[in-house]
Amino acid sequence: MLLKNIWFRCLFLFCLVSGPAAWAQTAEVRGFLYNEKNGEPIIYSNVLLFSGSKLVQGAQTDVNGYFSITRVQPGNYMLVPRAMGFDSLQMPITLKSGEIITQKLYLKAADVVLKEVQVSASRAEKKTTVNVAVEKITPREITSLPSIGGEPDLAQYLQTVPGVVSTGDQGGQLYIRGGTPIQTLFLMDGMIIYNPFHSIGLFSVFDTDILRNVEVYTGGFNAEYGGRTSAVMDVTTRDGNRKKFGGVFSANPFTSKLVLEGPFSKPKDGVSNSSFILSGRTSYLEQTSKTLYSYADSSGLPYNFTDLYGKVSFNSKNGNKMNVFGFNFNDRVNLAQKSAVAWDSYGFGTDFIILPSSASMMIHGLFAYSNYDIAITEPSGQPRNSKINGFNLGLDFTYFINQNELKYGITVIGNKTDFVAETPTGVALNEEQNNTEMAGFVKYRLVKDLFVLEPSFRLHYYASLAQMSPEPRLGFKYNISEKLRFKFAGGFFSQNFLSTRSDRDVVNLFAGFLSSPESLKDAEGNAVENPLQKSRHAMFGLEYDLTQNITVNVEPYVKDFNQLVNINSNRIFTEDAPYLVETGFAKGIDFAVKYEGSSAMLQAAYSLAKVDRTFGKATYPTNFDRRHNANILGTYMFGEEKAFEVSARWNLGSGFPFTPTQGFYERNLNGGIDTDLTTENGELGILYGEINSKRLPYYHRLDISAKRTFKLKNATVLEINADIVNVYNRKNIFYFDRVTSQRVDQLPILPSVGLRLKF
Repeated sequence: MLLKNIWFRCLFLFCLVSGPAAWAQTAEVRGFLYNEKNGEPIIYSNVLLFSGSKLVQGAQTDVNGYFSITRVQPGNYMLVPRAMGFDSLQMPITLKSGEIITQKLYLKAADVVLKEVQVSASRAEKKTTVNVAVEKITPREITSLPSIGGEPDLAQYLQTVPGVVSTGDQGGQLYIRGGTPIQTLFLMDGMIIYNPFHSIGLFSVFDTDILRNVEVYTGGFNAEYGGRTSAVMDVTTRDGNRKKFGGVFSANPFTSKLVLEGPFSKPKDGVSNSSFILSGRTSYLEQTSKTLYSYADSSGLPYNFTDLYGKVSFNSKNGNKMNVFGFNFNDRVNLAQKSAVAWDSYGFGTDFIILPSSASMMIHGLFAYSNYDIAITEPSGQPRNSKINGFNLGLDFTYFINQNELKYGITVIGNKTDFVAETPTGVALNEEQNNTEMAGFVKYRLVKDLFVLEPSFRLHYYASLAQMSPEPRLGFKYNISEKLRFKFAGGFFSQNFLSTRSDRDVVNLFAGFLSSPESLKDAEGNAVENPLQKSRHAMFGLEYDLTQNITVNVEPYVKDFNQLVNINSNRIFTEDAPYLVETGFAKGIDFAVKYEGSSAMLQAAYSLAKVDRTFGKATYPTNFDRRHNANILGTYMFGEEKAFEVSARWNLGSGFPFTPTQGFYERNLNGGIDTDLTTENGELGILYGEINSKRLPYYHRLDISAKRTFKLKNATVLEINADIVNVYNRKNIFYFDRVTSQRVDQLPILPSVGLRLKF
């Protein structure tokens, strides 16, 4: 109760101090920066305010294209937005005392991109944001990679991010700086997504053509996010074209796709106040591979998936906005020996932005519902099923004070988990839980000439467990010089979910959910009262601008998972504790060098990491403990109007640990000890060796791609793409059947040609 009182008093104090009365004698100009071509927001760009030739203040647009310049003395000014790839604009404005004016600014795409504008915008962003353990990804960066079948995808790009480990071409799971997929919060437009990756690791559920921005927090994220102990991936989709009807059609041996978008109403002053965007994508690799890639598997590569997404956006004249969106994703895998995995996911939601006319603030609200259902069938075991569904809603308020920012809000989450399976020893598992979580947060960003300070605090209450988790967080950046910057982020984190994934499988496609665990015991057999999983992060970093085009980034980190909950897979009797408590520790260092020029992009990254789990006195490496991971990728554009583009990516990773098989035995004999073994058989039991005591071979793969762009009539663009996956046909292991000792490898060499038409 004391913590609650302190929390609400702090919120009241922040609201009081940051209210409009604090700058009633000054003025404010705010608004949105848009692309004149389609009405889409221009994000992370500068909007500057000049008095004559003197720069007075500036602000950076957010993911909605919103900017706010506050506490400006009354007078005549020039508003100047600057964005990479767009012409500059100068808009004269007059500000009166106590006035708040809202401007919508539209920029035209530039024929020639000025290097100094690019450098200026990039430097301003680096100096005013902490950006430790954060990767901001745009569609332009995703399309710079070798695009498999002409279809660039977020899943392929994420595998190049320092600190991110992929299980390979098949398996579709990403592990971020020592955390498992269940420990990463995945959001799409604020809606919780429970599995964003398909079983073939080349594709996520997010179509690149509908993305606006992706922010990946590999650790140390601020108090705005919670309910996970390792990382956050926040995906924002774009609005439909508000000026004209258009779309994208693409086809290749892997997938085909159709995107349609346009205004709902007749555009006024060139731009409509409402728009829609629809995206549909389906794969047919299982069918086409029987003909094109029969050498990979005589029965075809066993993957099929379908992704559907739709969004409707409404914009008012004064900047208020509302979105309504929904999705349906599914995945099907038919493995050897009649093993199969299938999952289905769907959801819908709405969010809004309100700009009060008399207050220097922005209000954002969200309500969303999503459902995820996965099942696996195997000839050697009982089918496993896992379901999770629920809602999340939130309301937050943001105040802009010069370059500083205050944000606070509340979140409510409700969900239900249902899991049915069987342990390797034959004990049935049937867990069904209902959960409610409530949280409040406050975050403040203070920007000075030499440093950026971002303290935040989250109070997360798990109602089904009757547990309160106070979680302080801190971000900090110090600008040592114009080129060199030091940064830090860290804090405390908690979560209720745990995974149904078994650490004993060499490769495991089954990713289910459990929650609110009960009857927990530690290694000594003692009962554990608090079932929450917890972690503590410390992320450090150095940014150095070697030249105007070359940036070096070094980030050492530690993650202390001081309480983890796992399924008791050795459970023999039903009265045994179904869950065990252990600890984990991840440490590592990431190096990244990036060159960006007008015609070329080259980046290299290397990660050295170690991820352990400890149960009692036993410490073992996790099955995703990749000690060494390196990525090199590059893109080069040439020819008239840079119509030709070639790109390549090479990945090297050390082998994952796995638990070997020592032998087999018969279990669950119908007649017990009196069973006649000459006439009756029991179920097959497996004797495991020391957990994760062996390692798989090194993984490495080279992909290359070439693209030719043709500009046709009526702004129609045709792209023809040729690519090769696994150029030198490296045999990387994917799946190993313990019973039959059958090995299935990752993707072999796969050449393909695709086309893409944008109209």
